[in-house]
Amino acid sequence: MYRKSLGSWLKHWDFILLDLLCLQAAYIFSVVARNGWHMYHYNMYVEVCLVVALADICTVFFTEEYRGIMRRGKLQEARAVLVQVALVSGIEVLYLFLRQSAGDFSRLSFLVFVLTAFLLIYAERILWKKFLLCRRKNFYRKKGLLIVTTSDRAGEVVRTVLNNSYNELEILGLVLADRDDRVGSEMERIPVVCRMEDIPDYIQTLWLDSILIRLPEEIPFPSDMEETCVGMGITVHRSLAEEGKHSGNQEIDRLGGYVVLSTSIRMASPGQLVLKRALDICGGLVGLAITAVLTVFVAPAIWISSPGPIFFAQIRVGQNGRRFRIYKFRSMYVDAERRKKELMEKNQMQGYMFKMDADPRIIGSGPDGARHGLGWFLRKTSIDEFPQFWNVLKGDMSLVGTRPPTEDEWEQYQHHHRARMAIKPGITGMWQVSGRSDITDFEEVVRLDLEYIRKWNTLLDLKILFMTVFVVLLNRGAK
Repeated sequence: MYRKSLGSWLKHWDFILLDLLCLQAAYIFSVVARNGWHMYHYNMYVEVCLVVALADICTVFFTEEYRGIMRRGKLQEARAVLVQVALVSGIEVLYLFLRQSAGDFSRLSFLVFVLTAFLLIYAERILWKKFLLCRRKNFYRKKGLLIVTTSDRAGEVVRTVLNNSYNELEILGLVLADRDDRVGSEMERIPVVCRMEDIPDYIQTLWLDSILIRLPEEIPFPSDMEETCVGMGITVHRSLAEEGKHSGNQEIDRLGGYVVLSTSIRMASPGQLVLKRALDICGGLVGLAITAVLTVFVAPAIWISSPGPIFFAQIRVGQNGRRFRIYKFRSMYVDAERRKKELMEKNQMQGYMFKMDADPRIIGSGPDGARHGLGWFLRKTSIDEFPQFWNVLKGDMSLVGTRPPTEDEWEQYQHHHRARMAIKPGITGMWQVSGRSDITDFEEVVRLDLEYIRKWNTLLDLKILFMTVFVVLLNRGAK
């Protein structure tokens, strides 16, 4: 799933928030320094404090204040900050004039506010930009990018992307449409990874978010290959804005210094994703609180039934191939992963997942796996899933998404299976509330996951969460 670009006034929400905080700090300081803390509670000063906040928001909304902020030098930044403070101060003066209380407001306090606001905002922007440029590798999640171009354009494309992405993109490789003999070599310190016709096979198990195509007109990118890549959940960016069969999921955008036509399996607005993340954070906090209570009772029970770790940790594959460590209450014996290979012939799933009705690896199941012990209870009630709320809070998972595959399952995926990981994996999802373990065909799981991705919205998430509670309480489909 592709995140649409933020509007110019929302793209740098971090600067907007920090500027607002600095303005408020400057205003409070100016009033308290001149009149003392007791005067700050005077109605007029409280009103002006709110006016300053609203004036700043209006300034951001109606101007291009943050356009190119990461590229601005110190002198340009000082000029931009001066303009913003002047506009906010002008609105403040206009409000005091219309309120007919300008004479009651301290002129010295106003001058201190203007000077302090300029210094605070300027220092904040310079320091925050320095922090982002130095630490963004750790602070933000990079997007994995594959570049498809020609040998004569490769250097220019790589430099343009690197100079305009500010560590947001990680170029994972180059594909040269005109030079198959360069595979295995490097250009601009970026490896040439495969031939153009081998792209689907190469990216199959690779962490990759998008492909940037920068080709001349005489060397077209095959439409069937673009169809395959989009079907795998990869976002395709074309530097030539042609409209194709995915026009409903296409958007003109900017990427690494280029204007591109982006094609994805699903387009989502920034507002939609912010709302989904907010829901995840709230749900994650509530879920962790419940997990803490459950641990008091579950931990001793697991230890007594099967001495060993209380929590089960495993590397899983997340959105677009990212690896992360998932956490659960351990419902199986400690040698479960080793014994899985011995039981593969009894797998009841048709495809790249493993399920057994009578699984002897489950705690308390007995040699034939038929008993209903502690492990069965944890899985039947989905209590074993609760530690995953930590993954949700961290951002590795979402409350609602697709089931995260194991690495060995991921390695076996065919091209169209990859598309189910175009979004963050979830604790629950469409297929879990459509039969859970009663579904034995992996292709049906994929179909339901893709249906969820294409139809996704907040109301659908809430519906699935409600249905999950209903399904768990009635013990439907869990094994």
